[in-house]
Amino acid sequence: MAYTIAEPCIGTKDTACVDVCPVDCIHPRKDEAGFAEAVQLYIDPDTCIDCGACEPACPVQAIFPNDGVPEKWQTFIAGNATYFGK
Repeated sequence: MAYTIAEPCIGTKDTACVDVCPVDCIHPRKDEAGFAEAVQLYIDPDTCIDCGACEPACPVQAIFPNDGVPEKWQTFIAGNATYFGK
């Protein structure tokens, strides 16, 4: 199971979660092309190791384990994967 970044991240893109991720699965980073254009940050479900370090680091409480994503934000699970071409 992976984690998903949902709607509260839109327009915020606080990278505190990026800084604590031990496997670099949250993108785009501030130093990557496309950061300015991205509406939110995304978690690569194939790279995420389900450590949970990102969840408490998020200042807008936008990160959830996939089985805990609120019903109203379920589409963000596929949206995170789609960002990575999956």
